[in-house]
Amino acid sequence: MIFSACFDYVLLAHHAVVQQIASSVYHHLAISHLSLPPRAVFPGPWEGYIKAPANRSYIRPSRTWHVEGPVSGPSAVLDCPESNQSTTIEPGGLVIFEFSENIAGRACFDISSTSGSKTHLALAYSESPKFAGHLPDATTDRQRRDLPLFLPIQRTGITCVKPDFVRGAFKYLTVYIPEYPPETEDVWSEATPSSSSEILDAHFDPYQKHFSLHNKSSHKKARSISISSLYINCTAFPSNPNPRAYTGYFSSSSLLLNRIWYSGAYTLQLTTINPTEGSALIDYNRRINHNHSPQGSWYSNFTIANGTAITTDGAKRDRMAYPGDMAIAVPGIAVSTYDMVAVRTALDSLFIRQYADGALPYAGPPMGYGDEFSDTYHLHTLLGVWNYVLFTNDVPWLQSHWNAYLKAFEYSLAKIDLTGLFHVTSSHDWLRPGMTGHNLEATSIMYHVVQYTIRIALDILNDPHATEEIPRWRSISERMERGINILWCEDKGLFSDNIGRRGCGGSAQTLPQDGNSWALLSGILSNNDTRRQQISTNLRKRWTRYGAPAPEFPNVISPFASSFELLAHCAAGNHDAAVELMELMWGYMLDGEGFTNSTCVEGYRIDGDIQYPAYWSSARNSHAHGWSTGPTMVLLTKILGITLETPLGGMWTIEPHLTRWLGNVRGGFATGLGRFEVVLRRMKIEGIGRVEILDIETPRGSQGTVVFGGAGRLVEGGRSRFVKFVNGTTRVEKVALRWMDEQMEADDEWQRPEVEERVVGVVDWKALEENYVIGPQGMTM
Repeated sequence: MIFSACFDYVLLAHHAVVQQIASSVYHHLAISHLSLPPRAVFPGPWEGYIKAPANRSYIRPSRTWHVEGPVSGPSAVLDCPESNQSTTIEPGGLVIFEFSENIAGRACFDISSTSGSKTHLALAYSESPKFAGHLPDATTDRQRRDLPLFLPIQRTGITCVKPDFVRGAFKYLTVYIPEYPPETEDVWSEATPSSSSEILDAHFDPYQKHFSLHNKSSHKKARSISISSLYINCTAFPSNPNPRAYTGYFSSSSLLLNRIWYSGAYTLQLTTINPTEGSALIDYNRRINHNHSPQGSWYSNFTIANGTAITTDGAKRDRMAYPGDMAIAVPGIAVSTYDMVAVRTALDSLFIRQYADGALPYAGPPMGYGDEFSDTYHLHTLLGVWNYVLFTNDVPWLQSHWNAYLKAFEYSLAKIDLTGLFHVTSSHDWLRPGMTGHNLEATSIMYHVVQYTIRIALDILNDPHATEEIPRWRSISERMERGINILWCEDKGLFSDNIGRRGCGGSAQTLPQDGNSWALLSGILSNNDTRRQQISTNLRKRWTRYGAPAPEFPNVISPFASSFELLAHCAAGNHDAAVELMELMWGYMLDGEGFTNSTCVEGYRIDGDIQYPAYWSSARNSHAHGWSTGPTMVLLTKILGITLETPLGGMWTIEPHLTRWLGNVRGGFATGLGRFEVVLRRMKIEGIGRVEILDIETPRGSQGTVVFGGAGRLVEGGRSRFVKFVNGTTRVEKVALRWMDEQMEADDEWQRPEVEERVVGVVDWKALEENYVIGPQGMTM
């Protein structure tokens, strides 16, 4: 579970008794989005699930995964070496090292001896075991695999890969020495790099300065190298010196669900980087820095923003700020590490490139210098503003961006035409086809944005000018509520994608996962609309053995769209389905063949294969992608039901759901106002029978509503206990904090239901080839 092959944490499988609230040194641990805590805010046995290293600068491999050729002592450099010998690799020898988790950073080697002054180690990185070998996996789509990096070894002692060659994510590191020194123009090695200190220096040419291509040379045989130590200096999650100082936690009777929560939190750490180590899209970077990078080469030295940390789409690639990814990532960051400065940096990188007409770029630099635009991602940027301010109360930042926000908002509002639907003018979205015309997903997201914009104008900024516009905004919202009915397919019990051929009864009728999910979670359907439960039920019926398919993108299982589906089921009151899908789909992502068993993958094929159908090369799939971390947010805000109604949680709602899958569940997160924690258990009390015990803690001075077993009740901040009597007529009472503690025992009558068997999805091979996207995010190169 952690970066050590020597010691294992003993994890508590069942927390039957509520533990004493943490000691005052933790209980009063103050945090803010500008000052992260030095240690975990919620200490406990669940910390054993944290995948982040205790020592980020010295991460050693856990085992040798494969050895071939003349190699001696391959296990000598492991985390728990069997001896004090060195690992010696001779020409033709190769070792593949495996790390305990998917990691990131610079590889360092302590060279104990070398038989020559001019020799190289060849390095190849891979997130998946399927691509561990002589070649790395892929960061671009220009060829099937990246080129290996040749690291010059000129002396004994420590030699590290230079900062330009941080590899954003890998679990497997291949180290080898070719029998003869490299002599073709298809390999490259690092020389003496320098870095760009200014954002997007147009005169910066990294490959002209950093690399020397190998010209053909005489066939002199390479020399052997002995390595006494191999370690990784991890450069991800730069905001907090202690990467295990989580501000949130989760623990339940489902060990799989616990692993899923922490894999999402860790993925969000890996995708948070130093802004000077950004953009793996070297071909796209060339538009800005005019680099002459060889095809298949890679680096991580493009400055994508000003700041100290930034949240990006993926750890390996693209290492850029994408608003769509942020729709899932930002709330997940807020409830796990509270690295909101990284969120603010990402938002700034988008607003600074706002176009003259108010449109916001599809992604941050190197995009935003041309016409890169997506209607949906533009809206996701605006939702990112709401989430950032909700969890930080950074009103000065909001005020400084408010005019730009309103300009962007009005730009999109103008696209709601007489149909009451959003008329999409850009085909770019999350690489799915069919994003055009009067679209369901865009309309639903726009509706969501309007509601939050009204709340910002009224409740946070109290802007008199914006307040005058609210009646117009609400009128447009009502038009959307009516307009969406055009897309309803009565015979299918789901909405269609667009008006036209992808509409109800059209030649290419499409009932999208993303749009139907957004129709539920956005609130565009009223609470008493019977279609809400119908949509949730019909989405669930489509699940296959490996997850929820996305019909709008043939052959794809998308953790991004499925993260929205999790929220959709919860919005429909079907929390059972949300937990069921998490274990089905994210459980497969953790334990399925070819995955990292530690992070959340970008997407995969409907038959369970690790290929993401957007890319012709399976090796390009990102196995640590922020948009895939939905459970980390959903488990705390929807299953435990902790909702901030005002910034920082001065007003809140708590509405927890055990679901039929859990015997007990607990978790919480902190904001600058304090701690929010929920503990919910199935118990039995002699003479009373079966009960559900709810314990909550909220910041003193706050106020909120607890919804548990019926109508809500107003509660002051602090600690409270509620009991739901479930024998006979269900009723709820608020009781003393330690009510019946000594008489309670775990409910041994409760049984977890059997998991439903599902069929494997069938690949449409013709559609698979037609949907490959060439170029970064579908842009023309």
